[in-house]
Amino acid sequence: MIKTFEEACQFVLDHKVCTVFGSKGSPHPSLWDNTALSEKKPKAGGWSPKVVAVWDWKTRIPQTYPESVYYEKIHGGDAVLMEMQYFRETHYPAAFQMVSELDALAQQVSELIRVEPAFAGPLRKRASEQWGCRKSQFDTAIKKLQISLNIVRSNDPSLKNDFGLTMREMHLDIVHQYESNSSNG
Repeated sequence: MIKTFEEACQFVLDHKVCTVFGSKGSPHPSLWDNTALSEKKPKAGGWSPKVVAVWDWKTRIPQTYPESVYYEKIHGGDAVLMEMQYFRETHYPAAFQMVSELDALAQQVSELIRVEPAFAGPLRKRASEQWGCRKSQFDTAIKKLQISLNIVRSNDPSLKNDFGLTMREMHLDIVHQYESNSSNG
């Protein structure tokens, strides 16, 4: 069972894909279900040691090891940590979907992020002002863009909140590899 940051990193690398929090029906193990820390909230309030650790790991692992671990949503909406070689060779070619194949709001939000990457809150506000979308519609568009591998969360450790970037900006080498493969084949 996992108790430390280092053990959590090794768990991700060993399993190739793991969900952050458990998910019914997921074929992937989760950090949550395999972490041996207390779920009891402190008497002074706040989150349990287990919540604090798993929440930290899901952000800090890909920030610390961006060449080894990828973090994002997969089909079904689960947040996962994924070993980078598996992401490059298996997940990306199977899951990538052109933004032009997504609905209009997802395309519009993608364009906002392409032109000016931003934190989720200000981005949601701009989308709401420009297109009158509700929070739930915006969140659905973001999830579609994440699952289709068009946007990603920045791994910059100085950013404490979700900051959206295009996949091209974050992983240009992977995008180019598959653009080259599709134009050659």
